[in-house]
Amino acid sequence: MTTTSSAASAPVAVITGGARGIGLAIGHWFRERGYRIALLDIDQPTLALTVDGLADADRVLGVHCDVSQPDQVQQAIDQVGQRFGRIDALVNNAGVAVFKPVGETSFAEWRQVLSTNLDGAFLCTQACVPWMKKSGGGAIVNIASISGLRASTLRVAYGTSKAALIHLTKQHAVELGTVGIRVNAVAPGPVETEMAKLVHSVAIRSDYHDVIPLERYGTTEEIANVVGFLCSPAASYVNGQVVAADGGFDAAGVGLPTLRKNARTA
Repeated sequence: MTTTSSAASAPVAVITGGARGIGLAIGHWFRERGYRIALLDIDQPTLALTVDGLADADRVLGVHCDVSQPDQVQQAIDQVGQRFGRIDALVNNAGVAVFKPVGETSFAEWRQVLSTNLDGAFLCTQACVPWMKKSGGGAIVNIASISGLRASTLRVAYGTSKAALIHLTKQHAVELGTVGIRVNAVAPGPVETEMAKLVHSVAIRSDYHDVIPLERYGTTEEIANVVGFLCSPAASYVNGQVVAADGGFDAAGVGLPTLRKNARTA
């Protein structure tokens, strides 16, 4: 799908956590289809390098923002609206993770994860909705996680934040759907990002291999494609849904390693 419109009237997508990884891939998806994009990120040096690398000042705006802070969010979205004049899509991608046992997760770490992953989506949605209403509607996609669908080890804060984000998605979908704003969530499985390479040990990667039918990590482009679809007119009747882009992880139970072994020796 290619969006055809002049630069001044082109639709606008806001992507939080947009300086790298999944967020940047989502930004590329929108740019390739004619959108102007605003990338919000707490990592100012990386954001500056990303924006410089895109070299498209007319269609790309980078805004330094901590999405857990209400004042910063409002200022960032006001800056986007004033620069571009509209907001058509919001992707709440910014997120942090703490991987520790329940008894070792401090309250400060708990609050850090919840404030970014959950409060951030709430605040950014609240700030963007008035701009979307002015344009007659829009689409919001929250980046959740398979950890919000199924519990796993060492993710008491992260998994809980993503499960809450999934319910927030449904709450927003019901209310905002009445004013033409669709809200959905994507729950990625493990994705090949720099962060995953840092925190996923060889043992963890092997564990994922054992429970994912497709036997691999996803790519950032694959997640971006799902997000883009949900924001596009092709998904105009999709609202309040959670799409697990996870290679079949959420669908699988026990027995995959044995099934593979039997299939390969048959």
